[in-house]
Amino acid sequence: MLGLSISTISRALKNHPDISEKTKQRVNELATALDYEPNTNAIQLRTSKSNLFGLIVPTVSNFFYDSFIASVEEESRKNNYSLMILQSGDDPVIEMQNLKLCRQNRVSGVFTCLSSQTINIDSFTKFKDLEIPVIFFDLVPDMQGINKVCVADVLSATIVANTINIKKKKKVFALFGKPNLSITKKRLEAFKYNIDKKIVTTYLHANNTPEAEQFAMEAIKQNADTIFCMSDEILVGVMKAIQKAQLQIPTDIAVIAISNGFIPKLYYPEITYVETSGYKLGKLAFSSMMACMAGSAFMQELTIESMLVEGGSI
Repeated sequence: MLGLSISTISRALKNHPDISEKTKQRVNELATALDYEPNTNAIQLRTSKSNLFGLIVPTVSNFFYDSFIASVEEESRKNNYSLMILQSGDDPVIEMQNLKLCRQNRVSGVFTCLSSQTINIDSFTKFKDLEIPVIFFDLVPDMQGINKVCVADVLSATIVANTINIKKKKKVFALFGKPNLSITKKRLEAFKYNIDKKIVTTYLHANNTPEAEQFAMEAIKQNADTIFCMSDEILVGVMKAIQKAQLQIPTDIAVIAISNGFIPKLYYPEITYVETSGYKLGKLAFSSMMACMAGSAFMQELTIESMLVEGGSI
């Protein structure tokens, strides 16, 4: 219809610099009028890849992962990529099925947060042979030679411990997550190292929100003056216990958490927390992915900084 070659049309649609602006305008106007869309399946067959990223999380019903997904989707769209979001349900078997879907869809790269039960990551590292970069985030393998983006777990726990020290608390219940996770290990070690040894501190691991509520009730019975929550999931359980006991924060008991920032603002007074932003982590993860796509073979662990956000809970 335009009297142009297929290659000229193709380059015009891709905004190639060798094509004049006048020709690009003619091609794009006709493409719009004809409702033309490139055949993505044909492109995928020809290139063996797609403009598609896979993103695997344990669950999307988590405000940290929700903000991470929103951030990566935003950056993907800006760079003409689509995002395939998959849930593992914190189950290694489903996680492997999700990886298979990524391979079948010839994704250009994978963002993944491991399930808490995943031990062997060979299925992930095999993507290197397919020249498909994998960016691990949040719950990451405890090994070198892979690309990881994490929140500053050691710094976060250090800030919490120092805040408790400054407030001169005397009896603290510190609630951490699943003990096998690298994120838990780092936060626990940093907290133990920095907390004032004069403070009577009880360390417990809550696998879920109900367990956190149960441990918080025990803390209340033992007249703890402060409860530290390692995550939003734990914070929700702790706050439920405090509300059941009809205690006032911070006069009856103090609360401090490590959080993405949404949950602490749901309460009054707002909960003091150390920010670990899923949104910022998503930006960092996408930047790392683009470096890999550009040919960088340098494997590294990147972190986002944490900061104390004052509420009225301690």
